[in-house]
Amino acid sequence: MKNPLLKLYRSKIYTAILLLGILLCIGVLGYRFIAGYVWLDAFYMTVITVTTVGFAEVNPLDTPSKVFTIFLILTSVVIVGYAISIITEYILNRNNLEDIKQRKMLKKIEEMSNHIIICGFGRNGKQAAKKLQSYNKPFVIIEQDKEVLDKFQDEDLPFVLGNANDDEILLEAGISRAATLITALPSDADNLFVVLSARQINAKLNIISRASEETSYSKLKLAGANNVILPDRIGGDHMASLVVTPDLIEFIDNLSIVGERNVNMAEVQVEQLYNTKDVKTIKDLDLRNKTGCTVIGFKNITGEYLVNPEADTKLVPGSYIIVLGRPEQIIKLNSVFKIA
Repeated sequence: MKNPLLKLYRSKIYTAILLLGILLCIGVLGYRFIAGYVWLDAFYMTVITVTTVGFAEVNPLDTPSKVFTIFLILTSVVIVGYAISIITEYILNRNNLEDIKQRKMLKKIEEMSNHIIICGFGRNGKQAAKKLQSYNKPFVIIEQDKEVLDKFQDEDLPFVLGNANDDEILLEAGISRAATLITALPSDADNLFVVLSARQINAKLNIISRASEETSYSKLKLAGANNVILPDRIGGDHMASLVVTPDLIEFIDNLSIVGERNVNMAEVQVEQLYNTKDVKTIKDLDLRNKTGCTVIGFKNITGEYLVNPEADTKLVPGSYIIVLGRPEQIIKLNSVFKIA
């Protein structure tokens, strides 16, 4: 949310501007009808009186005009002084509050570990952040365009302002403690440089990179990216699939609705389900009866996937299961097995 102190200062600035406008109107009307000046001379006299620059009057003033001028000078001293103090205080406090907010955010990032770093907050970066938020995954955004970040200041997103190609910026985002890095910069060359730097700093980091050109795929993989995503190819394939198997694709899309209460699938590490000292099978866990969820996939310790695994599949340490269920069943699964 926006800082209430800055909001208060803005309202005071609007009040000061309104008072200055009223003062100018009173001055112009007073010199026009009391001193008998034409409109331009009346405006000129108002400006030099309010600003107290000391220029001579257009024409000699009579007694009523002098009295009005005294009133205008005294009033302008108060109003102009008030306006200047408010504007100055607003500027100083805005800078101080931004510095405090940045330091607080950096302290928060320093306390993070096993988090995700998103390089670039464009279309793909925003979508990644939205998905991670729905699953309550901690992440940090690296973006060099401050205007882009300012648009989302109300969402209180953790970010580091700077170029992701800079090792110092990556370290500031906690790359040495991070679990995953997503580089979604618009340039393949920039993504390649980030992958090289990130892999050098953290050899165990899981790196996912965006690529615009298919020729960049092998280069990014060679540089150290675990996964390379080609958004254009995925988009084209998805559109073609909607023609070939529209009902199936629509069903799959409904499984991946973003939102904490609309998650239909989950990947769970077996260590979160039971004490793996005594190896159990999918049948032993009895997830269907306990939570309503169905096991639709299994990933072994070598990274191989098995679709629709048998009930007697052993859930060895380091493996994962993929479960399918309605949102309330996924929530129940997390509750029953105390999965964070």
